[in-house]
Amino acid sequence: MELRDYIRILHKSWALIVATTLAGLGLGALASIMATPEYQAKTQLYVSVRASDSTQTGDLVQGSNFARQIVTSYVDVIRTGVVLDPVIEQLGLDITSGELAANVSASSPLNTVLINISATSSDPAQAAAIANAVGESFTKVVQTKLEATNANGSSPVQLTTTQNATEPTAPASPNVKMNLALGLLLGLALGVGVAILRSVLDTRIHSLHDIEQITDKPLLGSIAFDPDTKTRPLIVHADPRNPRAESFRTLRTNLQFLNVGGGTKSFVITSAGPSEGKSTTSANLAISLAETGARVVLIEGDLRLPKVSEYMGVESGAGLTDVLIGKVDLADVMHRWGRGQLYVLPAGRIPPNPSELLGSLAMDRVLEQLDGQFDYVLIDAPPVLLVTDAAVIGKKTAGTVMVVASGTTRKQGFDAAVRTLDTAGTEILGLIVTMLPTKGPDSYGYGNYGYGYGLEEAEPNKSPKRKSSRARRG
Repeated sequence: MELRDYIRILHKSWALIVATTLAGLGLGALASIMATPEYQAKTQLYVSVRASDSTQTGDLVQGSNFARQIVTSYVDVIRTGVVLDPVIEQLGLDITSGELAANVSASSPLNTVLINISATSSDPAQAAAIANAVGESFTKVVQTKLEATNANGSSPVQLTTTQNATEPTAPASPNVKMNLALGLLLGLALGVGVAILRSVLDTRIHSLHDIEQITDKPLLGSIAFDPDTKTRPLIVHADPRNPRAESFRTLRTNLQFLNVGGGTKSFVITSAGPSEGKSTTSANLAISLAETGARVVLIEGDLRLPKVSEYMGVESGAGLTDVLIGKVDLADVMHRWGRGQLYVLPAGRIPPNPSELLGSLAMDRVLEQLDGQFDYVLIDAPPVLLVTDAAVIGKKTAGTVMVVASGTTRKQGFDAAVRTLDTAGTEILGLIVTMLPTKGPDSYGYGNYGYGYGLEEAEPNKSPKRKSSRARRG
């Protein structure tokens, strides 16, 4: 993924990232509150070798080197029972030497003869007492048991306390700042990780960049998501000033540029799968084209699950299938819609062989006749992945326009649909993205429009006048 992909993921999942970050911060604070405060006290010992009056300079150097060598071994001895058992007895502790060893630590800075002894306890006074007692006990063990005595009865190794342990005033743990910082970082990392993982596993198309990874076909329009589409699918007619209606006019303008070189202006509108908005897109695009004064015919080419006639409110008892089998004339089943030059050709009765009918010579003659009478011929075809109808009829027209639903269409399905049309020799002229969010990183080219367009607005809850008539020739 590129940098812009990660930025888009973070932008899209910012709420999740913030939530996990705050949760991590809260867990860090909770851990600090629930933890028992532990206090730490430290004492320091200095290890040296006793010198006599006759000691030479070389002997002093050797004694200093010897002290540095044995300090490492002394550090390991401090946490053993020989040192800690007297401490337990002295302080009257009700624990074993192993349990006490877990609360005692010792270390020696590199190339020094110093030993630092630390003791932790939930009681600050007890922490200081344990540290001092361990230092005293260790000194006795070294001088009486670990090192041989001189002729005068004293040990050659001398331990001097350079710093006594004092009662700590603040707990060493929990480290509230550290816990909060750790919780913050873990929460942030978890949120970002989940967001990236969710994006990687999500195979749906969300943005133009997702489409560009599959095909280089141009984007003709972007239609925003409208939760009221089912109740008012014809937004261009029902609410001309709606920003979504304007997006169909933008689509209209881009579609007009597809045929700047002349030739047929018949287009198949399809999608990879069902419920991606191809039928509502076809109907609204047809209405917006008719608004310019162009003669437009909208063919309900989905002979298996027709929806256009339902949206447009036209009688669908007889239609395209009846024309293709020679039962009726084309002009007898075309319905003029609204006040412009928009005609709707419903599917008619559902046949047992839709693909054969759409690929027949009779369909060629119908398209040839309509292409001569109308400025635009729009065909609402079935989804590409379900049946071959769109590929069959697409070869008889200028090409297909594919509808891609943001957040619904799968990348694999869209890619398969594109390859299916390419294999069939059907040209894909462009793409229309539907169900696009109006806000966020997945929105594209969608604005707010608050001005009028000089169009006559339909009265609410009132459908346009429709009538069945013969299409005028010429």
